[in-house]
Amino acid sequence: MALTAAQGMEHYLRHVALERGLSANSRAAYRRDLAAYAAWLEGRGIRDLAGVAPETLSEYVAELGRTVGPEAGPEAAPEAASRPLAPASIARRLSTVRGMHRFLFEEGLLESHAGSGVRTPKRAQRLPKALAVEDVEALLDAAGDPRGDDAVGSRDRALLELLYATGARVSEVTALDIDDLLAVSGRGDVWGDPERALGEGGMLQVTGKGSKQRIVPYGSYAGRALAAYLVRARPQMAARGKGTPALFVGPRGGRLSRQSAWLVIRAAAERAGIASQVSPHTLRHSFATHLLAGGADVRTVQELLGHASVTTTQIYTQVTADTLREHYLLAHPRAR
Repeated sequence: MALTAAQGMEHYLRHVALERGLSANSRAAYRRDLAAYAAWLEGRGIRDLAGVAPETLSEYVAELGRTVGPEAGPEAAPEAASRPLAPASIARRLSTVRGMHRFLFEEGLLESHAGSGVRTPKRAQRLPKALAVEDVEALLDAAGDPRGDDAVGSRDRALLELLYATGARVSEVTALDIDDLLAVSGRGDVWGDPERALGEGGMLQVTGKGSKQRIVPYGSYAGRALAAYLVRARPQMAARGKGTPALFVGPRGGRLSRQSAWLVIRAAAERAGIASQVSPHTLRHSFATHLLAGGADVRTVQELLGHASVTTTQIYTQVTADTLREHYLLAHPRAR
């Protein structure tokens, strides 16, 4: 009996949702990648996954490197129809497709694993872009006054302070609930006296990829911005909604979205006059780079970022090494 790509996709998506417990965002990314693959097979008249050979997948990878056509799925912009995918994006799509083929083979739904032997394209190692400390300070100041009358500005300042203070992903921060603010220094619940409790910093319980939780500290700057937001701004904004446990809320009282958080950062960067492109991940990169430059251990930074492997974190040490080399060349009398 034939097994179509659409059928195989649904089998695999149920598996990753139920057995592997992937987040909704990860499942949505898997679905987009597999839908693009299914459309590509359909366009070549392959309606049975049993007819997919390793050579077929190799051809798929090669075509992804040449162009992004309509089969790229809904995430591809129309103007990107002739733009090749980056090696990292190709590797991600191939990993998803190969995972589906492996699962269907292990479940006995396919007689062979078409993904075996297909090589993943090498990724160009790109160093993350980190802002200078002075630029981060300008960005935070441009976000808003934490104690001002503007509720949105107070929220934006608390949001950016927390992103930089913790290195958390923007999806992790927008998913935070008030209960994820942990008690500080034995003082008890933060709601007893938020300004006093948070003013010296605190701890967050962050839920990362794969629903893995970690505890992340934050300092007094983020603590004071959070306290001002919780006491003055959030009650005003939350009152316009139906009630939500979300830490960060929008003007209508609902949970702040990732897209809205991105716009907050972009607007602050424009007001601060920062020429380079700034994204939520820029603050994460800056957090890691500045910690390592300040002498933090790479294993500690790995735990704070929620990286499964220290190899992922070690890329930031290269950024720090470049800075050290620059200072050496400028300062040492025999450097040149």
